[in-house]
This record gives sequence, C-alpha cells and structure tokens, in this order.
Amino acid sequence: MVGVSRTAANLDEASRLLSAKGVSMAATLAVDLTDAAAAQAMVEQVEREVGPIAVLVTSAGAARRFGPDELDSAAFHQGMNGKYFSYVNVIAPVVRCMASRNAGAVVNIIGQGGKQAGVMHISGGAANAALMLNTVGYARAFADRGIRVNGINPGLTRTSRVDEGLRAASRVSGRPVDELLAEETARIPMKRMAEPQEIAEVAHFLASERASYVNGVVIPMDGCSTSVI
Repeated sequence: MVGVSRTAANLDEASRLLSAKGVSMAATLAVDLTDAAAAQAMVEQVEREVGPIAVLVTSAGAARRFGPDELDSAAFHQGMNGKYFSYVNVIAPVVRCMASRNAGAVVNIIGQGGKQAGVMHISGGAANAALMLNTVGYARAFADRGIRVNGINPGLTRTSRVDEGLRAASRVSGRPVDELLAEETARIPMKRMAEPQEIAEVAHFLASERASYVNGVVIPMDGCSTSVI
C-alpha cells in the first residue's frame, strides 16, 4: 500500500493511525494532485519503484465550504480543483496502466453532497456530481479491459471534514457548532454519523474479488438519509 497526500503532515498522521492497527505502508509520497504533471510523475514512480498498481482508492476532501453569498467563479474553481481534478489527475494515468494489464479496480470516495444539494456545499457538491459521472463513465469505457470502477457516497462521517463543514456553517449562520451538529445528526434516520471504518469496509469489498461483478455503481452510505429506489 502506498499513501499519497498533499502534505507530509497528513501522511505522518495516516501512518500513525494505521500503525496503531498493525498496518504499514510500503511508501508515502507528498504530492499536490491538483497538478496533473505531478500526479502523472507520482503514478510512474509508484509503478517503477513499488510495482503495478492493482487497486486505486481516491479519497480527497479539499473542496472548501462556501455560504450562498460567498459563491463566485473562484469558489467553483476551488471545488473542482480541490476535489474533481485531484481525482481525475490520478485516475486517468492509473487506469491506462491497469488497462495495459487487463486488470484493476478503482474505488472513488465521493460524497452524498453530489446527489443531494446542500447550501453550504454547492461548489464542492458540483465536483462530487461530476465525479459520479466520471466513475460510471470510466467503468463503462474500460469494462471490457478488465477494469472495475465504483464509488461510495458517504454522508455525515466522523472525520475532520465534518468539523470543517460545521465551522463554515456556524460562521454563516452565527449558531454554535454543537447545536448544528445535533441538528444534522437528528436528521439522519439512524441517528448517528458514519464511522470511517464503516466506509473503509465497503471500499475494501469493492476493491476485492468478492465484488468481481460489481462495476459502475455509486453506493450511498448516509444512514438512510436519501431513501430512494
């Protein structure tokens, strides 16, 4: 397993958390994945120094929250660069490598904000919606070359991203963070947030041979908040 993030600090924290569970990474690389050339170079380095990439899991959360009155073209550019292009810049070269071997699995951790609009996450949600199309499109385009591409749309999940979103909502509304969190949690039919491990378990399944005939799907994981057929 190779970990890639924008900063060494992020990678150190990920290594610490994994080490506590008895898991280690073969390598860690600090790379700005919004830079297409840097992402391409990273993929080439991993393939050369570590080995063929069999599974790619994308999970970036760099799209910032903006209130409705803060939205402008810069906000949408930030959302697309932070979320959409940081994924696409890696997916494109990795899928080409996988296709040359007629095997590979991609799991994109996207976000239910691309399916259900939230007023504090319009620009980031637009990037998520684009990623859902990208996920299904890549799956269809490369299915006959042994590539599976699936996605997960987490809802409210106990990570630092929730804290960031709550702070942004508090800034705009003037309401306390604790009050906003209680309100958001109460809206979830299961009355709790997801735990990161729960998202990871589904990602592991989608990447594995147990899901060998699952391709081109985006699974909602929001505690039944969007109960649609």
